[in-house]
Formats: sequence, structure tokens, C-alpha cells
Amino acid sequence: MSEDLKQEYDYYLENQERLYADYPGEVIVIKDRQVIGSYDSELEAVERSAEKHALGTFLVQRCEPVGNGQAQTYHSRVVFR
Repeated sequence: MSEDLKQEYDYYLENQERLYADYPGEVIVIKDRQVIGSYDSELEAVERSAEKHALGTFLVQRCEPVGNGQAQTYHSRVVFR
């Protein structure tokens, strides 16, 4: 995980209880330590967020309750061609 995305993941962990209250079970997108969108699926979150933000600059995270085991985190990736 890049250092930039680690900051976003740390934000998620620090605020997980509040975020879960606001977005239970939803897929949230975090950029600059704030939620910039919430979606029903990971694919929708990446596709919609990539319309406005470069891949690799935002974190896609399913919002789970605290203590629900392993968190699933999806990183947007930069595609080199």
C-alpha cells in the first residue's frame, strides 16, 4: 500500500465506528482523509470515482462494523501503458 493510501486507510480505521453508523455495509471511497462517495459495489465505486480522480489516488473500502474480522480494502491502481 502506498504511503498516500495508508493515510486514507488509517483515516478509515480511526473513524470506523462513525463511518459504519453513516454507511453500514456500503462501499465508501476515501480521498484526502474524507469520504467522497458511497456505492453498492466495489466496481461501481472504482468506476465512478475514476471519472473525477486519478486511479491510485483514492481508497475503496467496504464499511464494516468494528471487530468484524479482516477488513477488505480495494486499492485503485495506476495503469501504465
